[in-house]
Amino acid sequence: MKNIWFFDNVNLFKLLCPHKFKEYQKCHTFDSYKKSDYVYFVEDAANKVFLIQKGKVKIGYYTEEGEEVVNAILTKGELFGEKAILGEEKRNEFAQSVDNATSICPIGIDTMHNLMRDNKTFSLKIYKFLGLRFKKLERRLQLILFKDTKTRFLEFTKELCEEYGYDCEKTGDKIIVHPYTQKDIASLIGTSRSNLNVLMNELKEECIINFNRKELRILQKIA
Repeated sequence: MKNIWFFDNVNLFKLLCPHKFKEYQKCHTFDSYKKSDYVYFVEDAANKVFLIQKGKVKIGYYTEEGEEVVNAILTKGELFGEKAILGEEKRNEFAQSVDNATSICPIGIDTMHNLMRDNKTFSLKIYKFLGLRFKKLERRLQLILFKDTKTRFLEFTKELCEEYGYDCEKTGDKIIVHPYTQKDIASLIGTSRSNLNVLMNELKEECIINFNRKELRILQKIA
């Protein structure tokens, strides 16, 4: 299955940060954010893209009723604000730090365009990333609109398996050590934290999953 929640396990920070290009090292800096700090707001000028060196960033928007809708929660090595590459002039979403010590590499859009113009391999990787990002957002929207909460959660666990999972040699269970809280997961699959907690406990009683604060285990049923 194609990964729809992440960019195919690629650490974009290692690949794209201007520190990797000698001509940009001297003038390049990192920005630090604490929990709940905003990187940008809706309607801010879209003149940069951002790479996460450390921490987590939430991407989303608010409805007219003031309800928060989360599009993505991104972690170390991931890129956001990428619509600026395609000519977006103002943000139509917000970006907010989820961790207390988030470090971000900002890249001016002119710098990004120069890097893309001067390096064909770099440019192709950026366009591949953009295509995959749009596909995963489209797929995620389809899941939220047309699938029930249980299906959305189980699809999400499959993606977590690909990103963070490994097989337990003793039991054959899939063990997932992931960076997300229940609140993060609830936001990503379009439900409330209380509903997710009820669902996870039901799946636990059915011996489908087991979980604690640090890991999620997909149980290997015995025939």
